[in-house]
Amino acid sequence: MTTADAQITAPQEPTNAPGRAEMAVEGRAGADAVFGSNEFISWGARSDVGLVRGHNEDSFLLQAPLFVVSDGMGGHAAGEVASSIAVETVGREAPATADDVLLGAAVESANRNVIEAAEQGIGKPGMGCTATAVIIEKNLLAVAHVGDSRAYVLREGTLVRITHDHSYVEELVDSGQITADEARTHPSRSIITRALGSDPDMYADHFSLEVNDGDRIILCSDGLSSMVPDSEIESLAVSSATPKQAADNLVAAALTAGGADNVTVVVVDILNDGQAEEARRRLFQGAASIACIILATLAVVALVALTFIRSEWYLGVNGTTVGLYRGMNAEFLGIPLGELVSTSAVELTDLPAAVRDQLEDGIRVENEEAGRAVIDSYHQQITAEKDRAAQTAETARSETEADGQDGGEQQ
Repeated sequence: MTTADAQITAPQEPTNAPGRAEMAVEGRAGADAVFGSNEFISWGARSDVGLVRGHNEDSFLLQAPLFVVSDGMGGHAAGEVASSIAVETVGREAPATADDVLLGAAVESANRNVIEAAEQGIGKPGMGCTATAVIIEKNLLAVAHVGDSRAYVLREGTLVRITHDHSYVEELVDSGQITADEARTHPSRSIITRALGSDPDMYADHFSLEVNDGDRIILCSDGLSSMVPDSEIESLAVSSATPKQAADNLVAAALTAGGADNVTVVVVDILNDGQAEEARRRLFQGAASIACIILATLAVVALVALTFIRSEWYLGVNGTTVGLYRGMNAEFLGIPLGELVSTSAVELTDLPAAVRDQLEDGIRVENEEAGRAVIDSYHQQITAEKDRAAQTAETARSETEADGQDGGEQQ
């Protein structure tokens, strides 16, 4: 293959929609990007220091089917310590399946580890972080969440936030005092009401929901949600062909909007929710069950038929003599349904023509004893017939001889 041919046939990654991603994200210092896929999902992630902060306190984990975003708090050399402890702990203690209770327990364990690390002089006292973690198992999504990082689900072009911010401004939004758009620019937007690293009794929100083929899951730190409204996040998520492009475009939008904070975005697409496979499995099980029922029914019918056949007896032709048979004088698929049980010395030629015709079709008898009795009767009838014939012949011969003697005397 020539170089030109390779360029023609090589698959091309879809391009971004026009007018998107005004600020380039590739090659930026302090940035990190990862992407990958398997049979069920594909994913892409990007983390950027932003345009204002001097270092990146965000951490993320791509350990399919586990994905985690954590936003560190506590200043230089502390926030990133807390967030890295959080993702490492969740990655180590998270369940292998989409069990949101156990995933929440892993986040709560991360909280204790962050607190213990600060007590041991690792990082700084008061350091903390958020944590938003998901596990995707076919069509089930388990979520555990603390803080103001977020998880969204994009389904059929509509973006839905599935986590609730643990922040002061979110409480104001919930009470109707401000709008969601006002919360993004509120001066108290950085006040977190629940986070890892402060309260040993902290608990994580956790829940599960169903996802389908074509759904797109987005995890992000508040560096995205505080800079870009949900409507624009939806628009960019819809117009991005791949998870990698979606992550890049969302980070680029946050930077274009000012990049006031570290920004981390993880995007996961559901390629195969396992429902088609499950439907095929159920169909196969149903067919197998029906086949088993049919086979069992046939077996019962065959057993009943065999029992009936084995209970039948008949007299039939055995070469030139009469035989006693068990079963029926018939065949099934070329297999005789009767078996010879006893032979006899009754010659067919000694029987009347009508009886011989009946024997050709089989003369049904009640049981073996009845069959032997009929054969004995044939014997008796034939013997009696032969005795009568012999007697008749003897009588005729005697009369012939007597007539001869009378004739001789008369001469």
